[in-house]
Amino acid sequence: MKQRTIRRLITPLLLAGLLSVLQAQTDDNRTRIAATGDPAAYPGADIVVVYDSTDVDVQDSGLSYVRMHRVVKVLTEKGARDLRHITYDYDPLSADVQVLRVRIYRKDGSVETLPLESVVDYAAPARAIYWGARQKMVPVGWLEPGDAVETLARRKGFTYALLRDEDDDSRFIPPMKGHFYDIVEFWSSVPVVEKVYRVLVPENKPLQFEVYNGELTSYVHFHPRLDHRVTVEVNPAAKQHATPEDDLHPTSDMYTRPGKITYCWYKRDITPFRGEPDMVAPSDVATKLLMSTSPDWYAKSTWFYGVNEDFGSFAVTAEVQEKTDELLDGVTDELEKIAVLNHWVAEEIRYSGISMGEGEGYTLHTGEMTFADRCGVCKDKAGMLVTMLRAAGFESYPAMTMAGSRIDRIPADQFNHSVTVVKRANGNWMLLDPTWIPGVREMWSSAEQQQEYLLGIPGGADVMTTPISPAENHYWRASNTAVLATDGTLTGTLTMEAEGQSDALMRRAFTRSYRSTWEDVYTQLLTAKYPAAEILRADIGGIYDLSKPFRVTLEYNIPHFARFADGKTICTPLLAVNPFGDAFHAPELNTNTGKEEKAFGFRQRCSRVVELEETITLPTSMTPIVLPDEARIEGDAASFSGEVTVTGTSLRFTATHRMEKRMYEAGDWPTFRAALLARKRFSDSPVILSK
Repeated sequence: MKQRTIRRLITPLLLAGLLSVLQAQTDDNRTRIAATGDPAAYPGADIVVVYDSTDVDVQDSGLSYVRMHRVVKVLTEKGARDLRHITYDYDPLSADVQVLRVRIYRKDGSVETLPLESVVDYAAPARAIYWGARQKMVPVGWLEPGDAVETLARRKGFTYALLRDEDDDSRFIPPMKGHFYDIVEFWSSVPVVEKVYRVLVPENKPLQFEVYNGELTSYVHFHPRLDHRVTVEVNPAAKQHATPEDDLHPTSDMYTRPGKITYCWYKRDITPFRGEPDMVAPSDVATKLLMSTSPDWYAKSTWFYGVNEDFGSFAVTAEVQEKTDELLDGVTDELEKIAVLNHWVAEEIRYSGISMGEGEGYTLHTGEMTFADRCGVCKDKAGMLVTMLRAAGFESYPAMTMAGSRIDRIPADQFNHSVTVVKRANGNWMLLDPTWIPGVREMWSSAEQQQEYLLGIPGGADVMTTPISPAENHYWRASNTAVLATDGTLTGTLTMEAEGQSDALMRRAFTRSYRSTWEDVYTQLLTAKYPAAEILRADIGGIYDLSKPFRVTLEYNIPHFARFADGKTICTPLLAVNPFGDAFHAPELNTNTGKEEKAFGFRQRCSRVVELEETITLPTSMTPIVLPDEARIEGDAASFSGEVTVTGTSLRFTATHRMEKRMYEAGDWPTFRAALLARKRFSDSPVILSK
């Protein structure tokens, strides 16, 4: 009887306490939303994040429970439309998301709690990779400027899908069991009043961390094991802002757990990040926080090696051995053997990711499976190449890299791409990438130069960076020999040849379009500059023949190329005009040169050298009246030289434009820009001649 009486008393007390907490949180949110201000305080913004709070509780296994609390205020009609629904991405193989609360704080002071039954769970939109990713969507509905939306959600697990085990919760444990890592962006495309990230880590797991590209306020709290006590924040809202310095920092209603250490970072008044054209990845220059319990990259490398060897990812089957022997029949040169296998995997294993069961994420599917399916993503293509190289007697392993941004020192998993490494007879490692080289003469795409990578080899390795590929390896050469008739018609022969990544781009002008349009590729480019132009003959080298650099020869006729007025002849050399200035032939010409200075580093597709040479035979001996000034820009990052000369009946234009690397510092911009502008100026500088 006593126990029943106690239960009857406790239940109302707990309910009353819960209601008190919720009311306190509601009042606090009202205060914060009101204090955030109106649109005038955030010019150009459609919404403002009132606060964004993330709390992570890490278990001994590495499994993490994440609590995400966020309040967003609507500033404009567009912001209201953008917030009509809120989505959470997750992969059910490795994570689970639960929406706990969604409330709308109307500008009239009322609060509306949305029913959780309205949350929709559906397959996430996908292209090329279909791994079963899903989204949970909260239909918020009609909003008006001044309204605010509060969301509270819980997630467990991580963002990469790996092997499933029998235990239901084991699939949420991260790849390196027992370890934890995270990458937290403290930059935003919209204004944020306050953002906080807090993590509780077992005291036996040293957590290393580093803040990049900015500053954060932080603290560390210890919770020793004293009598196994658990202290509960009975009124979390009342302590919503407690910090060692002041009372403005939001925390959550998590437990303070003995035997754990609390790490917390926060930042106030985050202004929207404004990028620049052609800039490096925002994560390379904007404020971010990296953390990991893994000791170093050697540990990650060793683990990556072991998890794939243990899984048997590269076991050579009879079918794979037979195909390898067939491909290498009669091939004796070491480098040629590697090239044959590399390009076979590149061309014959289609890039298409489907859910294949065991072997997602960092554990590569077996070569047997990929060989049978003839498809996969980067890791499958890399694993297939490792398997075939081993079948050919080479020592080969997978490697990880980050295409598009930098890998920093803290060993958080900063990877989005998988490649292959093979050991040459001289003992040197050689990188291969069958994903990025379809239609490319290279063995390793130089569009990945100045990019960090991590080998998965016995004994481990540190993060390394791919070297700069010399510009000469990626030349684009155009040579034009022509005759100018007395009626202003130019008739001539133009030859273009390319190598490396310049070669790959030229081929893509064809391989990325329908065969029926191939004959029109150069006609469309030339007539865009000269509407009356006609290509009389086009000799286009083997588009799929990678044994030699791509070469195109065009015989053309351009009426009205030159104008005659008052005894003067006016024209601009054909190659100076850059008639083939599209993204396939001259991607650098699309670089935005509007700003004289850059705040951030910038990038191009690849290092590159452009060499132009043109000779026009004039109808009679002429004297130059106006010639473009000779241009000469010198620099370590880029350079340009060009000139136009006239001697008797010969008009000659020559130019060389060098771009020495793919990734540039902001300080390289003045020289890079000057070289590019100097080249462009020739296209706007007519030559004026007289008899």
